[in-house]
Amino acid sequence: MTASSLARPDMLLFDVNQTMLDMGPVHAAIRAVLPGADSPKLWFATTLQYAASMTLAGRYAPLPEIGAAVLRMLAQGQGIDVSQAQAEAAMRSLTRLPAHADVQPALQRLKSAGLRLAALSISTRTGLRAQLDHAGIADCFDAQFSVQEFRLYKPHPDVYRRVAARMRVEAAGTMLVAAHGWDIGGAAWAGLRTAFVERAGQAPFALAPAPELVVGDLGELAQRLGA
Repeated sequence: MTASSLARPDMLLFDVNQTMLDMGPVHAAIRAVLPGADSPKLWFATTLQYAASMTLAGRYAPLPEIGAAVLRMLAQGQGIDVSQAQAEAAMRSLTRLPAHADVQPALQRLKSAGLRLAALSISTRTGLRAQLDHAGIADCFDAQFSVQEFRLYKPHPDVYRRVAARMRVEAAGTMLVAAHGWDIGGAAWAGLRTAFVERAGQAPFALAPAPELVVGDLGELAQRLGA
């Protein structure tokens, strides 16, 4: 589908961690206390698993608390003693992530083209503000949303629908931009349009509706949307 034939969404809703921000500093912090080349990937996947589990059980805890608990749990499983202070220190790296090189120029192009932009993250409200400020992209967004406001983690459908409602946009007019198959699937099942960003090691989930767009980076997204 060409840019000229692609209907522009009423709003672009951007996932934050990994989609826009480079998780390298978090990976380094995790490896420092949990050795292993794949330990950051295991930590992130398990953190998402337990966040979703708490949502299914009707419970909520902020991301840094879940991430720290998961880090200590994984370490204990390997016979490694990680203190609460060490785990909390590793989580603080979440607020000091740089944006991928393509992100800021693409966001500015999209904003200049008149598109409404919002950010949606599993980070806390204060954590999300700190992340976007540190990455230098906070001013690109018309609004910032944390799952903390809803006490539900993505991919619960109410998260996506409530953000659209808060922005006074129909779900069907909102396009989620994300680098995670589970996030794209959750948004599609909630009635949103979707654009998958092919960050390293990521691919769409085969059992979810196919993304409307699959792009290599946000620069390509801007081009596909005519910005």
